[in-house]
Amino acid sequence: MTKPTLPAALTAAALTVALTGAAFAAPPDAPFQSIDGGTLSLADWAGQPILLVNTASLCGFTPQYEALQALYDTYRDQGLVVLAVPSDDFRQELDSAAEVAEFCQINYNLTLPMTDITPVKGSAAHPVYQWLKAEAGFVPRWNFNKVLIDRNGAIAGTWPSNKRPMSDEIVGAVTAALK
Repeated sequence: MTKPTLPAALTAAALTVALTGAAFAAPPDAPFQSIDGGTLSLADWAGQPILLVNTASLCGFTPQYEALQALYDTYRDQGLVVLAVPSDDFRQELDSAAEVAEFCQINYNLTLPMTDITPVKGSAAHPVYQWLKAEAGFVPRWNFNKVLIDRNGAIAGTWPSNKRPMSDEIVGAVTAALK
């Protein structure tokens, strides 16, 4: 199968539209280490839309945790999963998973699923992020990039750091993915 190629001139919004409905291979069943111990796998949520977000505790976008939790609280009973993936790829993460967990609990009272500190770009990137690169050319350019994976495992949209989780665009994509 030929991998899809997208013109570099596509904007983030056009990329979101261009990806919707595209034929992609299913995401790999490669578990993430959970911040609380154990593992988390996209396969655990088969049939549910997943908003995957690479995060960092010491970033200017870190306050988005509040909106990510609000999005999760609003739509989790309908099946949405918001998976936070702390990463130090941009050198803005705390030193350990325990520190990240404590920071997120104290400052944002997060209950959404969260991985351990995980690489999201380059040769050490987690296999799910390698899949995103291979299938859609998506590589996080900074912290708090967002990817919506629909119920069928297809990439339904991607958004940059500055796109707020409760924006009309993301909420609209989430509600469409929940139908």
